[in-house]
Amino acid sequence: MDRESKLVERIGRAFRSGSRRTHDSALRLGIGDDAAVISSGGKNDWVLSCDAFLEGVHFLAKTHPADSVGYKSLVRATSDLAAVGATPRYFLLTLAIPANRTGVWLDEFLNGMARAASSLKTVLAGGDTTQSSVVSISITVVGEIGRGQAVTRSGARPGDIIYVSGTLGRAQLGLELLLHRKIKASGLRGGRAKHSDRALQSFLRPHLYPNIRLALGAWLAKRRMASAMMDLSDGLSTDLARLCAASGVGAQIFPDLVPRVAIPAEISKLAGGLKLDPLKMALHGGEDYELLFTVSPRNVENLRAAPGFSQLKAIGEVTRGKSVVLIDKNGTKQHLEPRGWDPFRS
Repeated sequence: MDRESKLVERIGRAFRSGSRRTHDSALRLGIGDDAAVISSGGKNDWVLSCDAFLEGVHFLAKTHPADSVGYKSLVRATSDLAAVGATPRYFLLTLAIPANRTGVWLDEFLNGMARAASSLKTVLAGGDTTQSSVVSISITVVGEIGRGQAVTRSGARPGDIIYVSGTLGRAQLGLELLLHRKIKASGLRGGRAKHSDRALQSFLRPHLYPNIRLALGAWLAKRRMASAMMDLSDGLSTDLARLCAASGVGAQIFPDLVPRVAIPAEISKLAGGLKLDPLKMALHGGEDYELLFTVSPRNVENLRAAPGFSQLKAIGEVTRGKSVVLIDKNGTKQHLEPRGWDPFRS
């Protein structure tokens, strides 16, 4: 188990072991999943999650444009709603910011966040502000879903097929290009490249302005197609291990089937000959915000009607064991270590 998961488990134990009553019949899903689910007493459930986005940890002020910081902070928080199949409705913003960033930087940050809010059809409902030496963002998202429809991490069963959406490793590639090429990324604001490295724009955008799979998540949940689901925020190797742990199962993955980013020679050249392994980025790179989900074999054929079906890829199968293994084309097995993003890794 990765260190962050252990910390979350420790926090959960502290509240479960307290003397005060911590169980509430309205709480349908709590600590340990992508989002909390609370009964509204009606035909829909409320879905809540929160996410931190910190300068020096999740973004660099001199590297990441302010509008990207605003856009991405809301999108990545909302991805937790997609992970259970919910539709976003509202969000709360807590913003701690240095006094010298309350001018142009703040305007661009808010423009980016407003653009994301419009795209996600979610509304700012309130929050809090304070001063800090660095930018610290915390966003609480609120969504809704049909009663009892939320997809958890814990429903995978042996024999289920493991799927991912999209191409993995794209966000990691964008980050590597920014850090090693020192590209002036501000030209991508609003999706329009203005810098001289125009050939790199499509490779930077997944890191700076990610898209999330709200329609797919909602479709899978409403039709009860996915037995378990989560978003890929910390990397396939880490997030799959978490899903398996929650479900009490193992998994076998076929690396040749994992959809990975292709890196053209001209991009590698523009990046100063940076050596990158597409498979390693697909397995361990974070911030793709694609969906990882499992489907019973009896539902596989029905999956063809899913939004963006052409971008879904079966990469393996859920097993009865407790480990996650890679099986190459020769049948050789190798344990898949969870080497994705972990803020507490030394």
